[in-house]
Amino acid sequence: MTLRDTPWPDGTPCWVDLMVPDPRMAMDFYGALLGWQFTDQGDESDNYLMCSVDGRAVAGLGGSSAEEDAPAVWTTYLATSDLDRTAAAVTDAGGTLLVPPVDVMAHGRMAVAADPAGAAFGLWQAGGHIGARLTDTPSSMLWNECMVRDFDTARDFYAAVFGYGFDDMSDDQYTYATMLVDGRPVGGLGLLPDDVPADVPPHWMVYFGVPDTDAAVAEVDRLGGRVLADPTDTPYGRYSMVTDNQGVSFSMLSVTAEPELTAAT
Repeated sequence: MTLRDTPWPDGTPCWVDLMVPDPRMAMDFYGALLGWQFTDQGDESDNYLMCSVDGRAVAGLGGSSAEEDAPAVWTTYLATSDLDRTAAAVTDAGGTLLVPPVDVMAHGRMAVAADPAGAAFGLWQAGGHIGARLTDTPSSMLWNECMVRDFDTARDFYAAVFGYGFDDMSDDQYTYATMLVDGRPVGGLGLLPDDVPADVPPHWMVYFGVPDTDAAVAEVDRLGGRVLADPTDTPYGRYSMVTDNQGVSFSMLSVTAEPELTAAT
């Protein structure tokens, strides 16, 4: 379990949020599956919802309109202490700004970008909102990874923009590396396997912790979601990929609650 009350280091996945046509459906699904509580941020924020566990923010939830040219998706936000500088680095390295830097009231500043391999992600500069205040425990974010079809291009991009080091874990079966900030793994970068359908775009994937993956998968089915990858044992826990009741994909990984640990600054 990681508790945090100060801004996350640059390049660290610090927040995830979900934009969907029907936030009420999403509240019913994630509230039942992950036990989240929801706090409406008011009309001035288009009724964006903070999702929390034991009073600590773990994710965000908002509504998207039919007129918006954006898919329903979980977006991973990477922390930056200087959004304008990072946004410039994105374009210098061959990426694209989908949403240019914008102030989010007193909460912070954000942008949305796409790497040159096609995966979209957010950027967050903390203000009053630092991002997730609870991670690495059931019902919270455990891991974030970027899956692409051009591994080398993506690796060079993220190294240039965020200064990541990489710990290559590849073997004959897959290509994968962890992204390192000051020698510490903060996320993953992988090559989409050949058997992944061509209509699956490059993407960032979020993993949420659950105490029992098989039970969580059964709950997903009961709540109207769908299983994309059956529960499988991995060295890091039992894993499954699913969709919610509006077709948005995410992954789950078994994790046990541990003694509280306050994240280093």
